Amino acid sequence: MRVCMCASLVSVGRTGPCEVEEFRILTASFVSYPMLRTLSLQLHSAVTGSYVSGTYSVVFVNCPNEQIAREIARAILDKKLAASVNILPKASSLYFWNGEIEEATEILLLIKTKTSKVHVLSGYIRLVHPFEIPEVFSLPVDQGDVRYFKWLEEGMEED
Repeated sequence: MRVCMCASLVSVGRTGPCEVEEFRILTASFVSYPMLRTLSLQLHSAVTGSYVSGTYSVVFVNCPNEQIAREIARAILDKKLAASVNILPKASSLYFWNGEIEEATEILLLIKTKTSKVHVLSGYIRLVHPFEIPEVFSLPVDQGDVRYFKWLEEGMEED
């Protein structure tokens, strides 16, 4: 049995206005925590010059040949969706396709970008990639050289 005394109101056995308000405050706290944490980390980063983990990501994309890999890499850079793309030749791939194990030699792209651009970048790659289901996944960057991250940022600035 609960007792709520709000504005001289005694309520026995049901949720009172105080409990509803406490629930709203608790819910708002849980919802706003990630945003507040991000803002505080960004402020700390700006003041101290340190890096906020997860601000940048590396996106992995396999391509069927070097020509397509270069075309995709250049287009990504032209659109400022990334600041740097490494093209790694001849990755041997084994994978399931239509219930069978397939083997292929592919070209791997390592794309360095802002985590906030990964969704748009992935959509663009799916649009231009010749594979029915292109391999596109990203990993957030936990640590690195702050000067390199500044260089990445400058490489993605719109003209």
